Amino acid sequence: QVQLVESGGGLVQPGGSLTLSCAASGTISINSMGWYRQIPGKHRELVAIISNGVNTFYGKDVEGRFTISKDKNTIYLQMNNLKPEDTDQYYCSVREVAAEYWGQGLQVNVSS
Repeated sequence: QVQLVESGGGLVQPGGSLTLSCAASGTISINSMGWYRQIPGKHRELVAIISNGVNTFYGKDVEGRFTISKDKNTIYLQMNNLKPEDTDQYYCSVREVAAEYWGQGLQVNVSS
C-alpha cells in the first residue's frame, strides 16, 4: 500500500521561507514526484515536479523562488521569498506507470 507522509507546512511572514517534505513508501517504480496547490473551489495547479529523479519543472508563479529536490523516495520543496498569494493547501503527488497517489495536504499561510 502506497503511503505519502507530508510535513513542513505552517505560518510564515511575507519574504520568509518554508521547506515542505513528502516521504513515499510502498511504491514500486516512481516516474515523478511533485507538489501541487489548490485553493478550495479552484483547480489544482502545478507547483513543482521532479521526474526520473533529475528533471525538474516549475509553475510559472514560483519559478526562481521555489526549489524541488529528491533523496531516494522523499522530496523537498524549498520555498523562499514567500508571498501572500502563495497561501494555499499544498499536495504531494507520486506518479507510477499506471497509478497516481496524493497526500492529504499541508496548509501554508503567508501573512504578516
